[in-house]
Amino acid sequence: MAPQLTKYEQARVLGARALQISMNAPLLIKIEKEDLEKINYDALKIAEIELNSDILPISVRKPFPIRREEKLKRVFGKKISDRQVEEKEFKEETEIAGNGEIMELATPVDEADERDEAEAESE
Repeated sequence: MAPQLTKYEQARVLGARALQISMNAPLLIKIEKEDLEKINYDALKIAEIELNSDILPISVRKPFPIRREEKLKRVFGKKISDRQVEEKEFKEETEIAGNGEIMELATPVDEADERDEAEAESE
């Protein structure tokens, strides 16, 4: 097989050529009738033989990204004072606290009580 092709490219080329062969395209390599009978006239096998012999006129174009040497542009944003930042943070914290649920830390006593309740229910 062509070493410059990836397995995905090989699969694509083989599929395209096998389709051409199955639609009665002429073979690019001479294969004996006995050999064709051995592979049961399989278009994919014929395409593979053609690919391995490096006679397929199918090329693969591999575009690469264009490298540009440009300076990064500086983003100018609206400047706000420290006081405004603090006010905004305070507002967000109060919204979160208002919508959130306050959870208490679990203590070993609470966990023991829950285990006792679960055991009592299972009995």
